[in-house]
Amino acid sequence: MSSEPLYLIEVRRLADRRKLGLTWNDGYSAELDYDLVRGYCPCASCQGHGAPAIKFHRPPRPVTPVDIEAVGNYAISIAWSDRHATGIYRFDFLRELASSPPATAEKDPVL
Repeated sequence: MSSEPLYLIEVRRLADRRKLGLTWNDGYSAELDYDLVRGYCPCASCQGHGAPAIKFHRPPRPVTPVDIEAVGNYAISIAWSDRHATGIYRFDFLRELASSPPATAEKDPVL
């Protein structure tokens, strides 16, 4: 078993499907809906300070990523079309979201 940490090696905008295409260094790939990723924004403005679990907050309208940047060797930052840009999405958080996406985001699921 490798002890190498997981990290993203590719992040792509799949505009025709409104999804982010993500690939990790272990070969795992996933596609995540833009609104799902925005709805799970982990920033303190969206989740509050010291929240025990991250809750889904549906964007009031569909969003698209305007800019995506690396944050160190552990995360990405996404600037969204709704002008929200304070979330730092850790690679392990995105992997968790990709590995066990909620069945529906209508009922305010928690990760």
